[in-house]
Amino acid sequence: MKVIFLDNDGVICLFHNWGGRTKKWSKYRSANPEASNDLADAPVEIRFDNFDKKAIEILNEILEETGAEIVVSSDWKLHATLEELGDYYEAQGIIKRPIAITPNMHEFNATDNDLYVWKSWSERKRIVEIKKYLKLHPEITHWVAVDDLNMSPKYNSGFGLKNFILTPICNEGIKQCGIKDKILEMLN
Repeated sequence: MKVIFLDNDGVICLFHNWGGRTKKWSKYRSANPEASNDLADAPVEIRFDNFDKKAIEILNEILEETGAEIVVSSDWKLHATLEELGDYYEAQGIIKRPIAITPNMHEFNATDNDLYVWKSWSERKRIVEIKKYLKLHPEITHWVAVDDLNMSPKYNSGFGLKNFILTPICNEGIKQCGIKDKILEMLN
């Protein structure tokens, strides 16, 4: 099985998309004054910023060429169910629904001590969550984590992900020159 551990912000939801949910929420509240004041109760398409169209095209090309599955590692997993995320991905034009989300560190138990380190930093937290998912799914033969958080071993004092692709330019994400080729190389 091939898997892409996918972050959203800075990868497929780019800088120019950020804040769009505020406008969506305002329109939704105007059209539905009787609805809850809590954004978490709004339909999933209101809760999140849109994905970049070109980034979606590139992701879809990668999915088609490799047959990889998507596992959501983004913190968006804290604000929607897997089913809701799948609905959102489809509505945004992604050809595959995510098959899973990575576990949340706050749900780990005492037997996870071998993975539970450096919980204070976002990068290291996400590394641990991905490593935990990989440990629970030995059927994964090829994988890559794509994120704007730097999860490389070099950046994290030797603790990191060997199959990691950084998207450091927040208005380019997965569209950055060479990123697609690096992802394909790791998955093929």
